[in-house]
Amino acid sequence: MSVAPSVSYSITVRLEVPSRGRAVSDLTHVVEQSGGAVTALDVIPFSHERLRVDLTCAARDTDHAEAIVQALSEIDGVLVSKVSDRTFLLHLGGKIETAVKIPLRNRDDLSMAYTPGVARVSMAIARHPEDVRRLTVKRNSVAVVTDGSAVLGLGNIGPYAAMPVMEGKAALFKRFAGIDAWPLCLDTQDTDEIVRTVQIIAPAFGGINLEDISAPRCFEVERRLRDLLDIPVFHDDQHGTAIVVLAALTNALRVVGKKLGSVRITIAGAGAAGTAVLRLLLASGAADVIVCDDKGAIFVDRPGLDDNLRWVAEHTNAEHYDGNLAGALRGADVFIGLSAPRLLSGADIAAMNDDAIVFALANPDPEVDPDEAAQHAAVVATGRSDYPNQINNVLAFPGVFRGLLDAQSRTVSDDMLVAAARALAGVVSSAELGPHYIIPSVFNANVSAAVAAAVRDAAGGRPARS
Repeated sequence: MSVAPSVSYSITVRLEVPSRGRAVSDLTHVVEQSGGAVTALDVIPFSHERLRVDLTCAARDTDHAEAIVQALSEIDGVLVSKVSDRTFLLHLGGKIETAVKIPLRNRDDLSMAYTPGVARVSMAIARHPEDVRRLTVKRNSVAVVTDGSAVLGLGNIGPYAAMPVMEGKAALFKRFAGIDAWPLCLDTQDTDEIVRTVQIIAPAFGGINLEDISAPRCFEVERRLRDLLDIPVFHDDQHGTAIVVLAALTNALRVVGKKLGSVRITIAGAGAAGTAVLRLLLASGAADVIVCDDKGAIFVDRPGLDDNLRWVAEHTNAEHYDGNLAGALRGADVFIGLSAPRLLSGADIAAMNDDAIVFALANPDPEVDPDEAAQHAAVVATGRSDYPNQINNVLAFPGVFRGLLDAQSRTVSDDMLVAAARALAGVVSSAELGPHYIIPSVFNANVSAAVAAAVRDAAGGRPARS
């Protein structure tokens, strides 16, 4: 699969070049010849004979960026003085901060915001604990909790390396739903310690977003916390993914004129995301599903099933198919990949039913090349931003938590998740719907509000008053 230059590998190169001749145009030519994409070029005089040029370009990956810099340095008369990775610059000092909502201009302000005035508010909450949501940041706060064991596609990289991702998650909460979120990266991967830690910090938050905790431990962590806490606990890798997949599939089925209850679905992946997608599809009416993992199809008599895989086996694969993923795909109407890259070929997609739907969501490299899949399938979606129909969790979790917090919900139910998916699907109008537009952009202003309203209604709540 050919990978296009990406802003996530964007660099700014400071160069000194001769002020005469074709030096500046040579820079852009070399970048383009190297397969990069120039996105900005700033030129200022440096001396009588020299210019300083700040050239910004996008590359395919780190090695490609280094190759571009090397090619620039080999131009006659060009000196590379500095190279800045724009992604790293964006993360310097972190991406989030706290802000004060009220003025602290004088002694009166201080006396009300802090001592002695704050004591009155504390005593009021002590007498009526339910007022904590009304009188503190709890009403609009979410803890983003991870142990760093399954971060993006990077694996078990630990709590420190997980911090940039959790900061990003907090930034998305604020940007798309106005929610104050805090990254909490725990230096433990012991299930009991994670559960106990979240339990004892929960009073400060209105909801818990579990993130990047490896399966199968994530199932137990979520289940136990839901039993212990009186605030909603949501594992985004599971339920956020499931909501967006169900929404996208709802619209994809509209495109091809099929119904969820009558299509055959093959899922690759039985981890956190795959299991959650399966559960939500079944709750929405899917009836014919085969799930495969790295050992092939999951069926009731397969040896070595753990509790999660046994549940999967008992609710899918009624014909006890025991072959591999490619075999499970023959005659299927829908493929949903939540597993690993390059598992399938275009020929495997060609063996699916007419008007097939392919969601190849492994990142950054999908289970099948999207271009090959598009030669045989009617609708193709990926997790990538450089192809149409990106399945992105940011379409779900900000709105879901906005609705949960507004409703002062104590839990998360399947009804809320299904409602969120239907609302998200509904953002795409009939006039807009097509094979290349089954899911709205993350920057569509209607997404978060629509999802929040649906979750709030399903939770039986109304927007919280100031």
